[in-house]
Amino acid sequence: MGRLFGTDGVRGVANADLTAELALGLSVAAAHVLAEAGTFAGHRPTAVVGRDPRASGEFLEAAVVAGLASAGVDVLRVGVLPTPAVAHLTGVLDADLGVMLSASHNAMPDNGIKFFARGGHKLADELEDRIETVYEQHRTGAPWDRPTGAGVGRVTEYAEGFDRYVAHLIGVLPNRLDGLKVVLDEAHGAAARVSPAAFARAGAQVVTIGADPDGLNINDGCGSTHLELLRAAVVEHGADLGIAHDGDADRCLAVDAAGEEVDGDQILAVLALAMREAGQLRKDTVVGTVMSNLGFKLAMEREGIRLVQTAVGDRYVLESMKAEGFALGGEQSGHVIVLDHATTGDGTLTGLMLAARVAATGRSLADLAGVMQRLPQVLINVPDVDKTRVNTSAELAAAVVEAETELGESGRVLLRQSGTEPLVRVMVEAADIEQARAVAGRLADVVKSALG
Repeated sequence: MGRLFGTDGVRGVANADLTAELALGLSVAAAHVLAEAGTFAGHRPTAVVGRDPRASGEFLEAAVVAGLASAGVDVLRVGVLPTPAVAHLTGVLDADLGVMLSASHNAMPDNGIKFFARGGHKLADELEDRIETVYEQHRTGAPWDRPTGAGVGRVTEYAEGFDRYVAHLIGVLPNRLDGLKVVLDEAHGAAARVSPAAFARAGAQVVTIGADPDGLNINDGCGSTHLELLRAAVVEHGADLGIAHDGDADRCLAVDAAGEEVDGDQILAVLALAMREAGQLRKDTVVGTVMSNLGFKLAMEREGIRLVQTAVGDRYVLESMKAEGFALGGEQSGHVIVLDHATTGDGTLTGLMLAARVAATGRSLADLAGVMQRLPQVLINVPDVDKTRVNTSAELAAAVVEAETELGESGRVLLRQSGTEPLVRVMVEAADIEQARAVAGRLADVVKSALG
């Protein structure tokens, strides 16, 4: 069996790759690993379970709840809420684990299972491996102790989760949003109720699009992966800014009053300066990834803020932040982590903090985001190559040196093997888009010839 857990939980086509049987089995295994069901003297383990609005989430949630309760875990069902809400509630309710059913920005047929450990933290690789091991043992027939009678888990609807999470969001804002008009694109996803409620309670005038989930329309031509509707709506309504979430609302992208995109790097830049001004940017450091735009790095250097870069993936950003005590980190894709207020990327919180900075300064989002200039970035995926030799090919290394010499300090090159496909990603940044395209094209040809 290949590894079930990917970069963000277990994900696949619902009822094909991700079946009810798999969801139930993984939940039993997670109960034994994360809650140590049946071993606590006088303690009944508790789990928080939430989902996004996908139709498949209904039967998968039922399977997860059944698995947990059958293992002796009391379940608090919070219903349709964002991933960061489930993480937050897992922490504040002192639950032993949390479970979120979502495939994030993926199309509707997909779904996924994300587990959170006590405190609302994503799982380390070691914990994921242990869950897989226990799951495989149970799947192949190894018996496990099943509680009976009063020992089985009880299932409770926890409707208070919505208001408790919204109150948390409002409570951490540095200032209100009175006077701002904001358009919110909810991707017909998990934040369709939460985000508009939070922005309205914070004082903003709210216009919503993509806020009518029917179980089938999540991420369908809207949200953070399709900004066209948000661009048009911001201009049409004369709004100060627009905020776009993905299906489970752990990410946030923005649009300024003119309809121009403000990506994750720019949002990080704005928040980094705001947090430093407030004395909250610990060690004057922000964490990004190797895919962070060079313009972001140059802007932070100019502002006297250190940038630490990790491998691609918000889990690696979070690991660095926790290990070194940093307060802010994120990705270009809009995963932004404010560690003092969230244990994972929180798109609604990010959008609120960005809007709060606009309201507090009286400056436009375009002006604030202008602290950094995005350098043109070209990405070419080269398929059907031996990606394992990307760091050992002498021919490729020589081509990279030549390209870096040509680009100088105003550009950079990054070659990265895909984690899931037999391909190499060639990324080139330069001050001029045509130069970036030319250099990326030449390097892609070398990758084909050297690694094909």
